[in-house]
Amino acid sequence: MMSPKLNLEDRGGSSQANVRQTPLQIIHVLGNFLRIWSVYSMYRYLSQTGASVVLFIFSCLVPACILFLILQKPWKGRPLSNTQVIPSVINGGITALYFILWGKGLKYCGPLRAILSEYSGAVLGVLSVVLYGRRGHLWKKVGGLIAMLASFYFLSQGWATATHSPFNILCLLILDMDFPDTEGSREQVLGMKEMLVPIAAGVLSALRRVIARRVSLKNQIKRRLHAITIAAATCFLFPVAMWDMILGSTDVELPFSAWAFLSTIFFGIMLIFYIDSIAEEKLHMVFSSPRHLMVAVGCIIFMEIVYKMDFSLSGFLICAAILGFGIYEVTSLDHVRNSMKKADSSNGVFEGQPEMSPLPT
Repeated sequence: MMSPKLNLEDRGGSSQANVRQTPLQIIHVLGNFLRIWSVYSMYRYLSQTGASVVLFIFSCLVPACILFLILQKPWKGRPLSNTQVIPSVINGGITALYFILWGKGLKYCGPLRAILSEYSGAVLGVLSVVLYGRRGHLWKKVGGLIAMLASFYFLSQGWATATHSPFNILCLLILDMDFPDTEGSREQVLGMKEMLVPIAAGVLSALRRVIARRVSLKNQIKRRLHAITIAAATCFLFPVAMWDMILGSTDVELPFSAWAFLSTIFFGIMLIFYIDSIAEEKLHMVFSSPRHLMVAVGCIIFMEIVYKMDFSLSGFLICAAILGFGIYEVTSLDHVRNSMKKADSSNGVFEGQPEMSPLPT
């Protein structure tokens, strides 16, 4: 048995750790809020002007690529090996495809669905259990996957909109009230076919994070490799953007909106990378996690109200709760590993061993 003195020391250490993490948590929330703000600004610009999604994203990636290369200087320092550079270039192709699919999903499905669909990358946890994990955990993963699919189905049916939410309609019928006039921001009911585009983008987003973590666990090298990945994504996206400009889109409006353009560069591409890196390394919070989803849900509620979108709070909270439950079940093995790691570290088992942050699912 542990003495009361040791218990008090453990409690004091945990409270000090929580105090040290508070500024980082505030930075994480603020960074995600700015990123989600840039998403809504981008959506409003694309929906009002009908501009090309690919051209807009490419025009944002070019300055972001230059700034990443200037800040990280991948050509300086310890030379990078081919086993690091080649996967990073391949990851650039995956990143380019992710940006295209995510931009298309944002334009046609709206910011709420596009942001929540990014958490579909948690389904890689099911694949990891099938390939490497224990069969006993498979049913738990499958249950979480079903919950996630149900949440995306409800989102596609408009449960998070005031126009199509069954909860709003039921309340209006009970109270015998007229339906609110939301003609300017009314969203349509989508099918799962339309939702597959942002869902596929979410899976690609998780895949590129996994590749980045597998190539290097060191913080500085990972940032240098990310600059190479963004440069490669810009190069891969260049012919697609030129093809779209010459043959695909005839109604492109230039110049782009200054705020949508700058916020996407600095908040949607650059800042969020450093924020997610801090969350993984210091807060042990990966992107596809219920804690990360809670932050996004709060930011989405605020932006939906500010931008006066077709929004149902009750329907959205139910969809987000089902999605959070699914993510928790899909990533349940990670919670067990983290709790075991904390318990062993408190007993001194890992004393003297280097601490490694968990890989994202």
